[in-house]
Amino acid sequence: MLTKKLHILTLFALLGILFSAQGAFCDAIKDRMLARLPVINELKSQGLVGENNQGLLEFRTAQKPQADVVNAENQDRKEVYKAIAARQKTTPEFVGQARAAQIAGKESGGTWVQGADGAWKKK
Repeated sequence: MLTKKLHILTLFALLGILFSAQGAFCDAIKDRMLARLPVINELKSQGLVGENNQGLLEFRTAQKPQADVVNAENQDRKEVYKAIAARQKTTPEFVGQARAAQIAGKESGGTWVQGADGAWKKK
């Protein structure tokens, strides 16, 4: 439970950087991401979805329930990474990889994460 709270706090911090400069557009992304969080957490706890090394969600099985939710989350994450990259004068890929490392360090036990080398492991 503590790890989920840390994940949510990290999400807020990441989104805060973006939202402070982008206004209503960012509020919409924040609201969508928060609304999807329970579904995403459930997919992770079932081992169906993991966090890849690009800061995106990835299905770990042939089953792909709630694919629309996962796809929407990944699209919003890409938008967030793009906006942060523009502010930090770097690439969205770099932001995504940095975010992936943060996520991997904070995920709860039983969650699939992909290392920088591409290998998947269950925490």
